[in-house]
Amino acid sequence: MRNSDQLFGDSPSRALKEIMKKLAKFALVAVLGASAAISTTSLWVTNAAAATAKNWTPPAYKMYGQTLTDEIMANHPELISVTFHGVPPGAAPKTYTMFAGSYPERIGNPDDPDDVMIIESGIIILDARWHRVKDPVKKYVPMLPLRDAAGENIGLLVLAYKNPADSGKTDLDFLKAATELRDTLQKKIPSLNALFDPAK
Repeated sequence: MRNSDQLFGDSPSRALKEIMKKLAKFALVAVLGASAAISTTSLWVTNAAAATAKNWTPPAYKMYGQTLTDEIMANHPELISVTFHGVPPGAAPKTYTMFAGSYPERIGNPDDPDDVMIIESGIIILDARWHRVKDPVKKYVPMLPLRDAAGENIGLLVLAYKNPADSGKTDLDFLKAATELRDTLQKKIPSLNALFDPAK
């Protein structure tokens, strides 16, 4: 009897074929698993890059809009942050971006869909930030159309107010405060373009 007959019985070729099939299946599963892992990693890297990609670069000089941001933050200790959004002069149509604000590292970030909706339709959003665990400080965020001195909607103003649990403030309180701040601010804005002029 040959060695192969001792190992595989009467049908050495059939037994070898079965082993080869199992090895082929194992190899296919391993290749598919590796491919899926590479695809997932690639997708994650692509999404992460898209999330951090800027759609606009501010000029090297300090803009008038940034000066207004600094003034607002200095005069309103009840605020956590303020940001200005819109389409910068000379940018491609619908290049909605943050162009000034109290988070300089976020300037040039593309706007979210709710930001764009406010800019395009002129609505107001009152975001009470219910159950948002990622917010390190409890806050209330009114989002209003940004207006120029002529009363034209030229972009978006986002104000984040401190809102401790014992504040007792209502939606109407935050709306009133945000509207008053926005209406005072608009008197200082001759036009959208003026916000991009060098600070004086």
